[in-house]
Amino acid sequence: MPSMEDELFPSTPGKFKIDRSNRQLHRCFASTSTMFLWALFLIALTASYLSFQSFVDSGSRYLTASWGGIQWEKQVRTSAQIHRSGGISVLVTGATGFVGSHVSLALRKRGDGVVGLDNFNNYYDPSLKRARRSLLSSRGIFVVEGDLNDAKLLSKLFDVVAFTHVMHLAAQAGVRYALENPQSYVHSNIAGLVNLLETCKSANPQPAIVWASSSSVYGLNEKVPFSESDRTDQPASLYAATKKAGEEITHTYNHIYGLAITGLRFFTVYGPWGRPDMAYFSFTRNILQGKPITIYRGKNRVDLARDFTYIDDIVKGCLGSLDSSGKSTGSGGKKRGSAPYRIFNLGNTSPVTVPILVDILEKHLKVKAKRNFVEMPGNGDVPFTHANISSARNEFGYKPTTDLETGLKKFVRWYLSYYGYNSKAKLVH
Repeated sequence: MPSMEDELFPSTPGKFKIDRSNRQLHRCFASTSTMFLWALFLIALTASYLSFQSFVDSGSRYLTASWGGIQWEKQVRTSAQIHRSGGISVLVTGATGFVGSHVSLALRKRGDGVVGLDNFNNYYDPSLKRARRSLLSSRGIFVVEGDLNDAKLLSKLFDVVAFTHVMHLAAQAGVRYALENPQSYVHSNIAGLVNLLETCKSANPQPAIVWASSSSVYGLNEKVPFSESDRTDQPASLYAATKKAGEEITHTYNHIYGLAITGLRFFTVYGPWGRPDMAYFSFTRNILQGKPITIYRGKNRVDLARDFTYIDDIVKGCLGSLDSSGKSTGSGGKKRGSAPYRIFNLGNTSPVTVPILVDILEKHLKVKAKRNFVEMPGNGDVPFTHANISSARNEFGYKPTTDLETGLKKFVRWYLSYYGYNSKAKLVH
């Protein structure tokens, strides 16, 4: 088979004299052409590889995504099914959190449709959240693993289910943690909230929204008990500031888009399946392990006091708020009339000092605490909280029924069982 050089130069000798310099030039051109073709080939091969790799990566992301697909949609629809006359279908954000898991179970128990959403972050041990999810799953509640800031996920959820209500409990909690990771509060409590509201205002029909604000918004307020009409423009922590911002943001969406919105200011919620970062929880852990506990005191050695509210009472308030929420009036992002905008305190109305809380824990744990009293640092904590609950009582009959003694007894019983202690508060290996 003739070579490229043979094509350029005839094989019959003697017809003409070959100019060696021209031949070298032609060889150069031939070599350059070959290299150019190889270069084109390598570029094409590289482009093909990158395209294929992109395809594989996209496919991999699709296959490993925690949401989407026919089976996923079926699970969402099944979980959202209503099983009682006049029932509601609720998207519960923060569903594997402390309050979220209890509210989800209560809604399911009375026959409402419930779909959970949670990102399972590691603010505290995610294994506790996974355990709560297992409990929800055993009751037929499907929890989607995803983040509030994922607009596509939220949009997909509302495409699959026409939720009548949203119970928004997802948030970055904790007052002191804001000193370590302030960005997480903006990400969850502000950006996440806005993203959820954007999805809800564009939904058709629009859901009614009940969401968790906080008693922390009262900040440096010294008037007691705290009432919804009191000033809330002096936050003592970044957490409180983001919750106050949330109240202003939700009011804006109510005003512009006709979303029916209720904000709930929780007062120091405690009980079984609680948050490990809360004082009563960490006190219990340290007392059982024989470690000292730190008890803060205010100015002039005044004991801090909290309006401790048992989880079952908070759940009653959440369900009452959902049932009385009213209807959003917008459609497809357009307001068609005014909609309810409400804020309620949910507390116990009986503040108890922290040393008395420790006394009760000692009684039920049958172990003496090693107390270390320290002056309260300037880390965002406030010296006392006390809720006026008359608005919630008048609006939907909210009435707390569990005192701290009873509630802590139930918490201790759960704690000993969950963490493997026997009746004498000794760890069972």
